[in-house]
Amino acid sequence: MKKEEVEKLLHDKVEEGEHISPVLPEGIKNYLIDIDGTITEDVPNEEPERMVTCEPFPDALVTLNKWFDEGHIICFFTSRTEDHREVTETWLKTHGFKYHSLLMGKPRGGNYHWIDNHLVKATRYTGKFTELVERVVTIEVFDDGKHD
Repeated sequence: MKKEEVEKLLHDKVEEGEHISPVLPEGIKNYLIDIDGTITEDVPNEEPERMVTCEPFPDALVTLNKWFDEGHIICFFTSRTEDHREVTETWLKTHGFKYHSLLMGKPRGGNYHWIDNHLVKATRYTGKFTELVERVVTIEVFDDGKHD
């Protein structure tokens, strides 16, 4: 799904009366993907000269472009600052990454805990991009009073 198609789909949902948080079609995922340490080596903001020369992880490029071609939404969400936007966009284009958007300024430091009114799934990158598999894990949730 191209960026324009995503924007049109969401626009049409609003026009049809969905005024709050329109939802993507079933089966379409909205991937938020880190850059440094996830699709390329871990380049800190303090060493921006490395952002130009680092190489992508080949499995990341293949997997993410496959997901894009399958119609999923690809958004890179990075701790790089706005000052690094141009070098980052150039690097993504040079290496052939297909994506819909790029969000800069993700908080640094890790240990993220995302709270949202939509279903959120998280996958920790541990060294290789592959197809995703399902596992049963323990998660933290808000206490709704409906537990044993």
